Amino acid sequence: MTGTPRSELVQIGQVAERTGLSLRTIRWYEEEGLVVPTARTEGGFRLYSEDDVARLEVIKRMKPLGFALEEMRELLTLLADLDAGTGGRAQLLDRLRMFHEAATARVTALREQLAVAEGFADTLAGHLDARR
Repeated sequence: MTGTPRSELVQIGQVAERTGLSLRTIRWYEEEGLVVPTARTEGGFRLYSEDDVARLEVIKRMKPLGFALEEMRELLTLLADLDAGTGGRAQLLDRLRMFHEAATARVTALREQLAVAEGFADTLAGHLDARR
């Protein structure tokens, strides 16, 4: 266990409640190596730190933007390296900028898709109104 006191660790159910992720999803992210519980109880229950929960929040926010698991893994490693001060800071920041640009482009694409979907819903509403 890192330096987190056991009293500050939370079980998977609490993590699921806080993040809005299902237990199954959290376990799957663990299987994929994206998040690893900080500790386990004597009975084998997973215990997560605030850092673990923060990692899950990052993953949750990347998912709707269509980032692949490997990209998630890379960003999580990048953020951990920046926090730890390991590696070349300038290179890490350049890579972080690339992720930011990719996220921004994907948000723009989603907004465009939403506008099309809203237009379609408005068209259907118009058809309904015309036939009443």
